[in-house]
Amino acid sequence: MDIAKTKEVLETTKVKMQKAVQYFTDELATFRAGKANPAVFLGVSVDYYGTQTPLDQISSITTPDARTMLIQPWEKKMIPIIEKAILAANLGFNPQNNGEVIRINVPVLTEERRKDLVKKAKSEGESARVSIRNIRRDQIEVIKKMQKDGLPEDVAKDNEGLIQKETENYIKKIDELLAAKEKEIMTV
Repeated sequence: MDIAKTKEVLETTKVKMQKAVQYFTDELATFRAGKANPAVFLGVSVDYYGTQTPLDQISSITTPDARTMLIQPWEKKMIPIIEKAILAANLGFNPQNNGEVIRINVPVLTEERRKDLVKKAKSEGESARVSIRNIRRDQIEVIKKMQKDGLPEDVAKDNEGLIQKETENYIKKIDELLAAKEKEIMTV
């Protein structure tokens, strides 16, 4: 059995785990922590000439200060459609327009809302950890199958140990990201 294939399995493991951490990072970016952050609109799509289009592809989103976001559509006739999409996304914002731009004042989060966001963030963190563990399980199965096909047992055990080490590293990254986000949310 070719040792190069085990290196391939390890690389695949790293790539998949990096993708899981990146997904988690992107999810955390959508959590509103009381400060104006355009990332909260990542999941908002707008009906643009019959096609669901992400908000940031039909407008510019800026934050002139910590409590305000401005959405300036490329086409003024999109303003009412964008307002409806923001309200439908249930982000807790009340968009106001002046015919040129949509202004969103970011309300201060209540203590209860902060705790809910932390709970939601922890839930996302657990999902990310489960995803990492599933990748570990799948890749160890690949190594075990390779062992049945002739890979020496000591090489298989070494690679399982390396996969476990990667798993621990990526779970630690998730925990660090979660702790930072929790601190950000709870900071008034």
